[in-house]
Amino acid sequence: MRGMLVAAAVLLTAACGGRDEWLHVPLPERGEVVPPAPVSAAAPRVRITTSVGDVVIALYPDHAPTSVANFLRYVDAGFYDGTMIHRVEPESPGPPVVQGGGFSPGLEPKVTRGPIRGESDNGLGNVRGAVAMARGSDPDSATSQFFVDYLDAPLLNQGPGNDGYTVFGVVVEGMEVIDRMTMVPTRSAPGTRLTRVPMIDILIEQARREN
Repeated sequence: MRGMLVAAAVLLTAACGGRDEWLHVPLPERGEVVPPAPVSAAAPRVRITTSVGDVVIALYPDHAPTSVANFLRYVDAGFYDGTMIHRVEPESPGPPVVQGGGFSPGLEPKVTRGPIRGESDNGLGNVRGAVAMARGSDPDSATSQFFVDYLDAPLLNQGPGNDGYTVFGVVVEGMEVIDRMTMVPTRSAPGTRLTRVPMIDILIEQARREN
C-alpha cells in the first residue's frame, strides 16, 4: 500500500513534460507475469521500496539456493538501501532488463562480498517478471547486482554454448513499477562502461524481507 501511495504522489506532483515526462507516458501493454515456476506459499519474499513505488519479489530457494542465500545476506545487511537503478535497456536490441544493486548515486560502486557460483541450469527461464543475478563474462562472477526481465528474454537462458543468467526470483507485486522504470530516458556515463543509465536517478530506498 505504501508503494502505491508513493507512486501516486510522484505521478500527481511531477510537472508535465520535460524532465518528468517519463512519469506520464502511458505504460505499454506487456501482459501479466507468468512465474517461471510455481511460487511456494512459504517462499521468502522481499519488498524493494524505490523512488517510483514498491516491488515485491518471491524467491526460489529450492531452485537457486546459493543465489537466494547470497541475495538475502545483502538484504539483511541493508546493502541495497540507497543504491540506484543503473541500467535500463530498451526492448530492442535489448536485453529487456532493469538492473540495480551495485552503485550508490553518482555511480559510486559499492564494495561487495565475493562472487558466487552460477545456477543458470536450474530450469528457471528469463521470462517477464523473472529476477536474475547479473554477472560478468565469467558465469561464476555474480555478486550483488540483479536485474528484472520486463519481457521474455530467452537469449539470457542457459543452453548450448550459452552459460545463461541465474533466475532466482519473480515479481509478485509491483510489475507496473518496473514497467514505469523502462520509460525513463537513459544516457551513457563517461568514464564507465555503462551505456543505459537513467538520466533521472531511480533509487532503491530500502529492501526488506516480508516473511
